[in-house]
Amino acid sequence: MGIVRAADDVESGVVGATGGGVTAPLLLRDDRHKEDAKIQVEEEVDSCGRGRDGSLSMVLLSTAVAVCGSFEFGTCVGYSAPTQSGIVDEVGLSISGFAIFGSVLTIGAMIGAVTSGRLADFLGRKMAMQISATICIFGWLLIHFAKGDTMLYFGRTLLGYSTGILSYVVPVFIAEIAPKDLRGGLATSNQLLICSGSSATYIVGALVAWRNLVYVGIVPCLLLLAGLPFIPESPRWLANVGREKEFRTSLQKLRGENADTSEEAIEIKEYIESLHSFPKAKVQDLFLSKNIYAVTVGVGLMIFQQLGGINGVGFYASSIFTSAGFSGKLGTILIGIIQIPITLFGAILMDRSGRRVLLMVSASGTFLGCFLTGISFYLKAHGLYAEWVPALALSGILVYIGAYSIGMGPVPWVVMSEIFSINIKAIGGSLVTLVSWLGSFVISYSFSFLMDWSSAGTFFMFSAASLATILFVARLVPETKGRTLEEIQASLNSRR
Repeated sequence: MGIVRAADDVESGVVGATGGGVTAPLLLRDDRHKEDAKIQVEEEVDSCGRGRDGSLSMVLLSTAVAVCGSFEFGTCVGYSAPTQSGIVDEVGLSISGFAIFGSVLTIGAMIGAVTSGRLADFLGRKMAMQISATICIFGWLLIHFAKGDTMLYFGRTLLGYSTGILSYVVPVFIAEIAPKDLRGGLATSNQLLICSGSSATYIVGALVAWRNLVYVGIVPCLLLLAGLPFIPESPRWLANVGREKEFRTSLQKLRGENADTSEEAIEIKEYIESLHSFPKAKVQDLFLSKNIYAVTVGVGLMIFQQLGGINGVGFYASSIFTSAGFSGKLGTILIGIIQIPITLFGAILMDRSGRRVLLMVSASGTFLGCFLTGISFYLKAHGLYAEWVPALALSGILVYIGAYSIGMGPVPWVVMSEIFSINIKAIGGSLVTLVSWLGSFVISYSFSFLMDWSSAGTFFMFSAASLATILFVARLVPETKGRTLEEIQASLNSRR
């Protein structure tokens, strides 16, 4: 059902009268009042959703607090790269034992992904982030005080569970609070802070012991817990659960005290009320004709993101550089340095060039980076141009990380937060997040074994996956730049 039809239903009083669970429309206006509101909004609201005297300060503050969870995500993912030698030497883990330590994060994340949507829908976006941060602190403390592999594995699993939730709820929260013309850029801050978190662990981890590196992960949890009481809940979630007064208050805080939010409030309420006329979403609803396109795009992007090899490179960056004859510590520090500015550049381009262009440019770069790295290992295996091997490997990995950070890292999560209608967002988002972490587990656990089989062949496979990504994006991924979430749904429905 499109937005126009929903508007007709609200005006006629059909919504709520058909057993959809909404007893009456929350916003009823006659045509004249609605037209007056639209004229007033056109005069007073700029393209970023602000009134002339309005402010984006609360949107920026809310985003800043939420992305503390993204930074936490990055520290969890990046922790294993600089700590391998220290943990193996001190705790006595074998190579396969450390592979389990690296990949068990993704097992916890898969469990978190399965529960993330329902948790965020039942308790709210803020409470889901609060729970995740608390569990993360316990996970880090277990790792810090670990005397053997059991505590290491359990602590790492708790971190994974928390990141599984955060990987869903943070981009969804940002997408639901942001004005449409800033949504892409603000949502990309999620990936920017993920990169910042992993960069911090790469750089600090090269300088401190692995137990002390735990503090880099605890700090963002504390900041998230401290900041959440000072920001509003997602207005779309509040509207969806029928908390009208809080919905209006939240939307007003986010758009500014003097901003006219009437048109945006009408659009949100009409869309949500149209959804309430349908039965509660079930897993099988994802495969209905009206939803299968969004599922295909969301799941497909996550599959190609993982098949590109990011978690193999991210988890084992130090050992990759060492294998190529380059300093592992220096290599991870260089990765940490380049990730942040390139991701920031991608955030700037997100709402200018669009999602599709960034994805295709990024996938082209990851292809080149993997191909160069594969060439370096091929030359090493055949004893050719040995002096070129370290430089080629370093160049390839840095090109790969840079290209991934500008598009394939942030954009799939932004698109995921945009393409699902709110009634299936919990189930759809959980499925997409689960697929992402399942792919992460497969790649991170098998990476060491693939490198033993053929280092060159491993990176050539990753480069082939990047080529397939370009074709997938060109054929199926829609452009969502500059559209409200409700307009995106209307566009997707028109493809049926």
